[in-house]
Amino acid sequence: MIHSTAIIEPGAKLGNNVSVGPYSYIGNDVVIGDDCIIESHVVIKGPSTIGSGNHIFQFASVGEACQDKKYNNEPTTLIIGDNNVIRECATIHRGTIQDQGVTKIGSNNLFMAYTHVAHDAVIGNNVIFANNASVAGHVHVGDWVILGGNSGVHQFCKIGDHAFIGMYSGVNKDVPPFVTTIGMPAGPAATNKEGMKRRGFESDEIMAVRRAYKAFYRKSLSVDEAIASLSDDAAKYPAVQTMIDFVKSSERGIVR
Repeated sequence: MIHSTAIIEPGAKLGNNVSVGPYSYIGNDVVIGDDCIIESHVVIKGPSTIGSGNHIFQFASVGEACQDKKYNNEPTTLIIGDNNVIRECATIHRGTIQDQGVTKIGSNNLFMAYTHVAHDAVIGNNVIFANNASVAGHVHVGDWVILGGNSGVHQFCKIGDHAFIGMYSGVNKDVPPFVTTIGMPAGPAATNKEGMKRRGFESDEIMAVRRAYKAFYRKSLSVDEAIASLSDDAAKYPAVQTMIDFVKSSERGIVR
């Protein structure tokens, strides 16, 4: 399962049934779980911990030192969950001591070709990065988020669960859950109605999220006024309360 031209440093630990293709390099302090497939010409450096069932395609660079000029070779880490697909030429960097020292990626994510996850980013589960989508340092991306092709997210921004970042969006503020963005800079366009349907949300909760979206974006209300107007729906529909909690906790402010 390990090609003869692959280089596996002595400090690396590989689980059961791991395949490593031609000319790939796995460095010291790398831990790879069971049933992973590492294609040819992949570079994985550490300290990095990669879970089980991941598939990493050719020319991907995983666990490399970050591009932050403050980084000074500190032993920061990358942690990746299970069953992720990392496609050609994707780059995922370790963290910095200016944050928690770790970049974290959950499970069941798809990173298409040429995508980039910068230092200290936190990526949830079931996320899709379309081709060339990139997130800068310290970005947090929730579960079930889709980042369209060639989209980019500015450092320290947060993307809520089930949000949809449209192609070519330039996100420089936080995106609440269930919101679809488009533009440069990115602005709100709609709710992610189709995504909610696919994930089993009931129609009445989808409509409640739409009312919340209108309160935040279509009624010329302040944020506090919008939140106050949603008290009844928030008590009945968890998705609306999720939106409110996200907006309340936003430090950068939400896209407007």
